[in-house]
Amino acid sequence: MTSPSSSDLWKMRDIDSALGEDLARGTGQPPLVGRLLAAREVKSVQDAASFLQPDFGGLHDPSLLPGMALATARLVKAIKDGETILIHGDYDVDGTTGTSILVRLLRHLDAKVAWHIPNRFTDGYAFGDHSIRKAQETGATLVISVDNGTSSLETITELKELGIDTIVTDHHEPPTGALPPAVAIVNPKLHDSEYPFRELCGGAVAFKLAWGLCQEVTGADQVRPDLKKFLAEALAYVAIATFCDVVPLQDENRILAHYGLRALSGTGQAGLRALLKVSGLDDGRKLRGDHIGFQVGPRINAPGRLETAAATVEVLISDDPVEAMKLAKRMEDFNIKRKEMQATLSAEVLKEANELGPTSEAPVAFLAGAGWHQGLVGIVAARVAETLKRPAFIAHIEGDEAVGSVRSVPGVNALEILRGAEGIYTRGGGHAAAAGFTVPTEKIEEMRAALYAKALELHPGGEFPPSPLLIDAELKFEEVTDETILCLDALEPYGQDNEAPVFISKDVRLAEPPQIIGADRSHMKLTIRSGSHTLKALAFGMAHRFEELHMGEPLHVVYRHSWNTFRGRTNLELQLLDFACGACPLD
Repeated sequence: MTSPSSSDLWKMRDIDSALGEDLARGTGQPPLVGRLLAAREVKSVQDAASFLQPDFGGLHDPSLLPGMALATARLVKAIKDGETILIHGDYDVDGTTGTSILVRLLRHLDAKVAWHIPNRFTDGYAFGDHSIRKAQETGATLVISVDNGTSSLETITELKELGIDTIVTDHHEPPTGALPPAVAIVNPKLHDSEYPFRELCGGAVAFKLAWGLCQEVTGADQVRPDLKKFLAEALAYVAIATFCDVVPLQDENRILAHYGLRALSGTGQAGLRALLKVSGLDDGRKLRGDHIGFQVGPRINAPGRLETAAATVEVLISDDPVEAMKLAKRMEDFNIKRKEMQATLSAEVLKEANELGPTSEAPVAFLAGAGWHQGLVGIVAARVAETLKRPAFIAHIEGDEAVGSVRSVPGVNALEILRGAEGIYTRGGGHAAAAGFTVPTEKIEEMRAALYAKALELHPGGEFPPSPLLIDAELKFEEVTDETILCLDALEPYGQDNEAPVFISKDVRLAEPPQIIGADRSHMKLTIRSGSHTLKALAFGMAHRFEELHMGEPLHVVYRHSWNTFRGRTNLELQLLDFACGACPLD
């Protein structure tokens, strides 16, 4: 949350101006775009051209992924022999989109396919007894995981003993111990992986398996036309997963996101069209990464947070427009209910979180409560981490177990801290920014002590230095026009490690008194002017700073641009990241 003293951390990004000028000239872009390319550590005109015009040729061959040859050979055998193949996904965006890709492809190939998404309330995360039951119920002899499985040694061993093969597709860090005895583990993060890029999301790894299978079925690297069309359309699902899993938009992730947004915009798939409609994105606007992260993603996740994510997969694989719309409206009902419940739980947990001591005493926010909704603790953990500026471990207690979610802060590896409690929690895993765990209720205090100790070992004194607010460029407020900002479209899509540029405009004024807005009255809406030039600005979470603002006084604003579409009209707006009154902190 922004505070009045946050302006002490404003810092102009150190950018090679000469390089920026060279990049602008070499690509025919405005000087501002050249500067922003340099800020993204683009070092040559050739690299700049590749950045501005992502090329399918930059995607890595799926055969380079570990286990791919074994996985596709086993899949082809299963299809030819008429075996039942069970797609076993996770209940988040990554898992549901990846599951949908594989289900749709196997149906296209006339394979016998079933699918299973764990219920987080009755089954827990990833593989477990439910996996074995589902495989036996469906008669599956091959199980394919999506976004899970790398750490599922016990269950996959039991499946093997029952004569059921498993192919793992995953992107989580491998465990420190033995890997499960799967036919193949397709994961770019395996210790012996030579794949050129390790930061794919789970949905993208599933897409790579789909691509590899298409090559195997075709018998060539260039797949047959119907499968090429399928893969091009499937990029829509990959884009959703890529944005929502917050993987870095570098290397092939940028290519997948770029073309995936195009595929989603023009999709004819009934389920995706219904999803866009209930998300308010079917009005012809250009789809951007923030639309996916803030509008599509929460709706995909909502059913799994409150009941079962099977409802999400039903939408994503539906080809009937009427059925898809009916299912999508149900998804929207889940999302409305989720927001109401989330607001109540956040208030309760934040009240407890604010009573924790300083990071030197409580280096992580470990909180557990009975009655806290298990499907919402991950969202609340993110809110706590953001508010307290420390990793948050938030758990739901039910009987003799507590199931928790972990969210971190920049520069802190939450998975390393979690592993400090190995032997205490019964299940756990994830990655640096987010993880999950299950711990016996009686061992909560023991786990808290272990997490504190590990966090203090990694960060002595519990010091998590705040990240400065890096500013890419100063713009005169009169320059912040549609024409100027539209030039920045060449840098999209924005996302992790390619965030929308941050600007500062100095010595502006309020054009009218600010307004406090939002259901929880936590945001502000401002109208900012310089001379006759005015723009609307939103200041999320800054209502507590209302009294700092005064008509007629100098104001210095740090912001990102945004486009607001309402009733078919799109207008430029600002999203304030911080502001300062009086003297500018950078002067």
